[in-house]
Amino acid sequence: MSINGRFWVYTEELFPRMEFQAAVKEHKAERHAQGFTWGQFVAMLFCQLGQAKSLREICNRLMAIEGKLRHLGVEARPNRSDLSYANQHRPWGLYQTIFQQLLSRCEIAAKGRNASPLRIPGDDRHVHN
Repeated sequence: MSINGRFWVYTEELFPRMEFQAAVKEHKAERHAQGFTWGQFVAMLFCQLGQAKSLREICNRLMAIEGKLRHLGVEARPNRSDLSYANQHRPWGLYQTIFQQLLSRCEIAAKGRNASPLRIPGDDRHVHN
């Protein structure tokens, strides 16, 4: 998967670090894996966008863009064992909160544009503006 340079800019705009850190604190998400929450999030976001199927695939792809990760504040590419541990111990509520923040930003951006309702894949409900 090839992600252009705009991805990194959009990531910082869509997921502000201050809001992210507030959600981490709210959910006590660093209780079991301190200091790695943002790196895990970036890795899992990249995984979703790239449709990676395994931790090995995620880590191999991240190795190819390791220099770009530093622009997002990820000091080192996460290894498989760190990702596995974090995925097992990070509270799911953190990612629910982050999704709700993103959805709110999308709703605000869509207001006044005569946009159709937002559909959440796999969900029969509609989110109206």
